[in-house]
Amino acid sequence: MNAGTMTLPVDTNYLKSISELPTELALQQAALFLVRLVKDPAFIEGEIRPLLEQGRGAIGDWYVAHSYGGRDQTYSLQFFIWPPSTETKIHDHSSWGVYCCAVGSVLKEWYERLDDSSRLDHARLKKIRQRLWSEKDGASSVLPQDGGIHRVGNPGDDAAISVHLYGPRLGDVDGRDYDPSENYVCDRRED
Repeated sequence: MNAGTMTLPVDTNYLKSISELPTELALQQAALFLVRLVKDPAFIEGEIRPLLEQGRGAIGDWYVAHSYGGRDQTYSLQFFIWPPSTETKIHDHSSWGVYCCAVGSVLKEWYERLDDSSRLDHARLKKIRQRLWSEKDGASSVLPQDGGIHRVGNPGDDAAISVHLYGPRLGDVDGRDYDPSENYVCDRRED
């Protein structure tokens, strides 16, 4: 993954204020913010179009094209490029998160943890649902840790771009990665 840093024409004080809200309210406000952002013609033209050109020629795995975060790490706004046939590992985050598609569609799968989390490095998962999200479908959110185990990918033939807003981390790790074929889970320290 390759993440560039950028300056956005976004009120960073507003993003910080969202991150300071209780989780449920933060998710609602973050979803409204992202839906408005990806419908803003100036944002699409100035930020997303150039990424779409970059994404059309992308070969390989998905990546974070731009990342913008608060100095105090209270939030992170990230732009993902999803070349065709790419997907994340099954994972969770140590923060709440919301994403919205700006171009194309991505498939989100939700997972439920079946074990009681008592064994280190062990997790049994069950896929409970999936949904294809496009720019017309609004925002999707995840809760921190076991409440937000998911995978996102682009099963389509064209590049997709999604915009993600994450709140403050609840701990030292970014989240956890899961391998259901081995009933395995491990901490992920970096984005």
